Amino acid sequence: MLFRQTFVALAEHAGRASKSIPSVKLAYKNMLKDPSVKYRTFQPPKMTSRQWPDKTITKAPRWLSTDLRDGNQSLPDPMSVEQKKEYFHKLVEIGFKEIEVSFPSASQTDFDFTRYAVENAPDDVNIQCLVQSREHLIKRTVESLTGAKRATIHTYLATSDLFRDVVFNMSREEALKKAVEATKLVRKLTKDDPSQQATRWSYQFSPETFSDTPVEFAVEICEAVKAAWEPTEENPIIFNLPATVEVSTPNVYADQIEYFATHISEREKVCISTHCHNDRGCGVAASELGVLAGADRVEGCLFGNGERTGNVDLVTVALNMYTQGIAPELDFSDITSLIEVVERCNKIPVSPRAPYGGDLVVCAFSGSHQDAIKKGFSLQDKRRAQGDQKWAIPYLPLDPKDIGRDYEAVIRVNSQSGKGGAAWIILRSLGLDLPRNMQIEFSTKVQNEADSLGRELKSDEITKVFKEAYNYNNEIYNEISLIDYNVEKEGAERRNLTGQVSINGNVHDIQGSGNGPISSLVDALSNLLNVRLGVANYTEHSLGSGSSTQAASYVMMSYRRNSDNEMAYQWGVGVSEDVGDASIKAIFSTVNNIVHSGEVALPSSNTAKAAGSA
Repeated sequence: MLFRQTFVALAEHAGRASKSIPSVKLAYKNMLKDPSVKYRTFQPPKMTSRQWPDKTITKAPRWLSTDLRDGNQSLPDPMSVEQKKEYFHKLVEIGFKEIEVSFPSASQTDFDFTRYAVENAPDDVNIQCLVQSREHLIKRTVESLTGAKRATIHTYLATSDLFRDVVFNMSREEALKKAVEATKLVRKLTKDDPSQQATRWSYQFSPETFSDTPVEFAVEICEAVKAAWEPTEENPIIFNLPATVEVSTPNVYADQIEYFATHISEREKVCISTHCHNDRGCGVAASELGVLAGADRVEGCLFGNGERTGNVDLVTVALNMYTQGIAPELDFSDITSLIEVVERCNKIPVSPRAPYGGDLVVCAFSGSHQDAIKKGFSLQDKRRAQGDQKWAIPYLPLDPKDIGRDYEAVIRVNSQSGKGGAAWIILRSLGLDLPRNMQIEFSTKVQNEADSLGRELKSDEITKVFKEAYNYNNEIYNEISLIDYNVEKEGAERRNLTGQVSINGNVHDIQGSGNGPISSLVDALSNLLNVRLGVANYTEHSLGSGSSTQAASYVMMSYRRNSDNEMAYQWGVGVSEDVGDASIKAIFSTVNNIVHSGEVALPSSNTAKAAGSA
């Protein structure tokens, strides 16, 4: 596909592009017909009585943001110290109580930032640092965290057969011994050191590549680490069980988590944490199933930054819970400002299609989607008036206002949009709930405008098209204006209207008859303009509420064009505090539009009085 697009672009540039570009058949093939000769099927643990499929998430897990460590190390252009500070304070503002801030033994910059975090973290925020299982690096890491109110040392060791054999050339026994030695050293330098008692020290161990590690060995090495640390129920040891590389489907990861959770001893003294990468695009699903399977904590990054395809997106996991009625304990009320910080510091844009955060995820361009959303909001208003606050809008699982977005972004209009989209914009911008027939006609005008511009139309542009197309409240054209009128009864059903209108500064008398004020006025204008006008459609509704309530009237008038004597139709709109006045404005809005089109001629000035002699 990329080759084909490049071919088209080059041809267009050279002036040789045709409307039909032939398919390009590649002369080579890389993908195997039988991939099993190269790739093996992952063998999941054998589970005879798994429990997680019957469970539901009922409360938020503990959260750990690793944006400043795992996320930062994956950036092509890592954050500056000032950017890390800004990001850190945003994480605290959102509500993160556990933040992995750095790899302090890796550089002086990371060490210095760790000191900043220690000195500026609120008392209830735990500062976590990662370190390899090597003595001098562990000592440097403890030094960086000294004085913190709450601190976690995070060590790790690759435990999968692939990594032990290929990367480290280490047996299982050697890996277990190394993990225990590192744990004992951390314990000696932290919770067993009398000079470090001002800090609440926690310990986290990751059997790295857990997703590709035999679960029996993962339990074995973690049992040895736990025995060396001796955790308590009040301060449990954290076992992070990462999908360092996704190797199978989320249900297999859930089986691995459940196996670990049901086989590790002293479960009450253990916090199981997930750390899912997104190699197969399943990070969110794996994290959610991991929580169902017994995980107590979720590690990740905002909007999924991280190595390769990224870490799990914590925003998505949290707001997924929120839309199920579960408080996530994280505040995304102003998601726009959060995105600004993330994009500025990471120098990577948040995808327009990122769940919840993307610019386009609450937007509907499709006509059928727009119509469904518009109807949903209409019914929602009625339900709320009856006291039902539940959110139920088609295509919108989350109320955009909950994350700081207004409804203007919900429906966006281009040439693919239908009547619902344009009507929604007018409803939100002018408060007008357009009649169905008017919606259909207006959507065509909007589509034509979008087609001519070759792009999406903005809200104010759509409003402008509407006002010009229907001479809203006579704001655009006002060649004929009503000066005064009087309606008298003639019998039970007849009404006679007399009055005056102004045309280009001259006063004209008008008179007409009908079965009511509207039909009488239309008849009078028909007599004035020497054209038979008829009311083909009339609709009205209230606009606003309370003392500021107004009336909106819509009139579709029929008439015969001078050019071809064919029947034509024109809508007009009038808005006023008085219902009768709104109807009159709508009639004149329509007539002025017809006159402006040139299809109906104005009366000659010799039939008029001078304005001063009226």
